[in-house]
Amino acid sequence: MLFTVDPSRSEAVYVQIMHEIKRRIARGLLSTGDRLPTVRDLARTLVINPNTVGKAYQLLETEGVISTRRGSGTFVASVSPRLSPALRRERVNRLLDQLFTEAYHMALDEDSLMDSIKKRAKSFRLSVKRRRGE
Repeated sequence: MLFTVDPSRSEAVYVQIMHEIKRRIARGLLSTGDRLPTVRDLARTLVINPNTVGKAYQLLETEGVISTRRGSGTFVASVSPRLSPALRRERVNRLLDQLFTEAYHMALDEDSLMDSIKKRAKSFRLSVKRRRGE
C-alpha cells in the first residue's frame, strides 16, 4: 500500500490515512477481504508514529470500513455502514457545505459546479466499474 501523508496540511495525519483508505476502497483499489498493512508496517512506511496509524484504524473499524481479526490482521470489511441514516446525511451535508463554500470563493456558479460534479461522478463510476470488470 503505497501512499504518502503530508504533515504540513491542515488535515490531521490520521484523517489523511482514513481518507486514503476509504478512497482506495471506493475506487476499487482495495476490496472486501483485502489485508491492510499492520499498524507498525504502515507507520514505518509513512515515517510516522504508530499511534497515529492505530487511531486511523480504530476509527475506520468503528465506522465499519475495516475489521481486525485477532492474530490474523486487519482487513477491508464489506460495505455495510454502521452509521444511522441521519448521521450519514449529516456528514454528507457537512461535506457539501465545505464544497459550496469553496465554490463560492472560487466564483463558480451553480451550473458550473453541478456540471463538474456530474462529470466527476461519471468518471468515478466508470473507473470503479472497470476495476471490477463490469
